Amino acid sequence: MQSEKRSNSLTKQILRSISEAGLIPLLAILTAVVVGGIIIIIVGGDPIRAYTGLIEGSFGSTKALSETAVWATPYIFAGLAVALAFKGGLFNIGAEGQLAVGAVFSALIGYALPEWLGFSLPIYIHLPLAIIVGMLMGGIWAGIVGVLKAYTGGHEVINTIMMNYIALNTTSFLLNGVMKDRSPTNVIARTPLIADSARMPEIFDGLRVHWGFVLALLVAFLIWWLLNKTTLGFEIRTVGLNPDAAQYAGINVKRTVILTMALSGMLAGLAGSIEVTGLNYRHELGFSIGYGYDAIAIALLGKSHPLGVVLAAFLFAAMRNGATRMQFLTQLPVDLISMLQALILLFVAADAIVRYIYRIKSKGERVVLTRGWGG
Repeated sequence: MQSEKRSNSLTKQILRSISEAGLIPLLAILTAVVVGGIIIIIVGGDPIRAYTGLIEGSFGSTKALSETAVWATPYIFAGLAVALAFKGGLFNIGAEGQLAVGAVFSALIGYALPEWLGFSLPIYIHLPLAIIVGMLMGGIWAGIVGVLKAYTGGHEVINTIMMNYIALNTTSFLLNGVMKDRSPTNVIARTPLIADSARMPEIFDGLRVHWGFVLALLVAFLIWWLLNKTTLGFEIRTVGLNPDAAQYAGINVKRTVILTMALSGMLAGLAGSIEVTGLNYRHELGFSIGYGYDAIAIALLGKSHPLGVVLAAFLFAAMRNGATRMQFLTQLPVDLISMLQALILLFVAADAIVRYIYRIKSKGERVVLTRGWGG
């Protein structure tokens, strides 16, 4: 009886903490929707019709749900990448480049490996290999920043931005050069199609949602388990909160910083790999522009919690997928969707505004996203 009471008490505490953590983001979304509605009225639109179109385009049919899940898949992976770095006290702005590196190497393994070997591979070897190589290359790309941070004090914000430029321009060079599809009808920068054995199957016939979506949900659970149930996760969180205290407690701070950045990059690289193997079946220049930067907003909105990241990814995916239907019904520009995302992020980041509007007392919480130069 006593153990049952303790279990019920623990369950209530967990539910209470989840509800408290999600209250501000939910109110931020509500406030952004209201402010966005006012702006729609100002520009001569009907907010009810606009938001109805947005919901219909995102969730109004089986196909709409499928497309929302397709959009959410890379958002979940990239959002988890940024959120994991946040937990370690690091600000990974390099998800865009890490995703591109993962995508280009997955495509390379997908179309070139059978040619190199001289024979076809079975799907249970070729597909995992293409995904793993892309994931590892994303991890290596981010791990370079981790090494620079750990051993030279180089700030990860500047380094990840610079690595983005290197990754995206190198990718452009490859897709316009040695990796370009040489088909007579092709005039754009993209790789050849990957082999059938490197393609991820669709979950349902006739819909584009693929098993990468299920993998994204599974990875979100694994990241939660890593952070909350393992020694490495404890070390990541401790270094993120106070590296000096972590070092005093015997944690290898440099190793943890490098591992955190590498794991973050692996998640971003996985986003690129899944887009190639599950959706596009090739890497095309510019296909992923914005995913890495949207991931920062998704991680912030989700409060760097894996469940929060999944929900925030669905919100962003729904807005992106429903934008076309909203524009069709109202003739409003799709740029309003970007404005709505910006408003949501604004109210989440400046939560003091939300607390003031709804008269919610602050508990003195402070989110530390990154430490200072050489910190």
